[in-house]
Amino acid sequence: MKLFDSHCHINDKSYDRDRKAVIENAKKADVHAMMVVAITEQSANKAIEIANEYSQCFASVGIHPHDVKTCSENVLSTLIEWSHHPKVKAWGETGLDFNRMFSPQKSQEKWFIRQLEIAEDLNLPIIFHERDSKGRFLEMIRSYDPNERKGVVHCFSGIKKELKGYLDLNYDIGITGILTMHKRGEYLRSLIDYIPIERIVIETDSPYLTPAPEKNKVRRNEPAFVRSTFLKLCDIREDDPEYLAAILWKNTIRLFEILEEEVTII
Repeated sequence: MKLFDSHCHINDKSYDRDRKAVIENAKKADVHAMMVVAITEQSANKAIEIANEYSQCFASVGIHPHDVKTCSENVLSTLIEWSHHPKVKAWGETGLDFNRMFSPQKSQEKWFIRQLEIAEDLNLPIIFHERDSKGRFLEMIRSYDPNERKGVVHCFSGIKKELKGYLDLNYDIGITGILTMHKRGEYLRSLIDYIPIERIVIETDSPYLTPAPEKNKVRRNEPAFVRSTFLKLCDIREDDPEYLAAILWKNTIRLFEILEEEVTII
């Protein structure tokens, strides 16, 4: 069985002391590939370094909405240059986050549009971030959506209407450990049957959103724990694990345009 953690931040400093062990843990849990996602210029550089060192890791480049207050054309030019690295397979994460407003709305929208344009020029799939945008995110991606754009709405936790909007735009839906949480994941579990199986990918968003039962033992999430989200998804859908794993793997390598031979199963 092969699992792909489609969104993790093992470029975070919390893994600096044991990153190799974390990747070994993933392998033991049948997690044979990971997308290491950038949120800043610095984290993009780190993601590429990790992807260079570990054959099962791939990287994205992009600026998170929290961090666009320090974004500039110079920063984006650097990321564009790095995007040509063979292990960079996506742009992001980028989008809108009106929850804590770490960056002003005007700046978020300006640099989100700019990153949409860049990803289109580079023909890279987009890793989208959305939180509490009250419909503005969906409005913007509809307005600036070209034909045939690939993308994934990372850590989906929205309402059914938003889900339908994303699916109508042919975006994939990223499912995190929220699915396993008794109270917080209840509504998400109710929406799983509305997501076509070919549009689902699984992710940890590590070091955040540790799934049950691991969250009762450790605070920091890691790619190995995507297995718990996967098994919960199997239960909800009543799918055989081998069957579902094969489909989710194909979904993820299709999304990121990764060739099977690029993933070394160790």
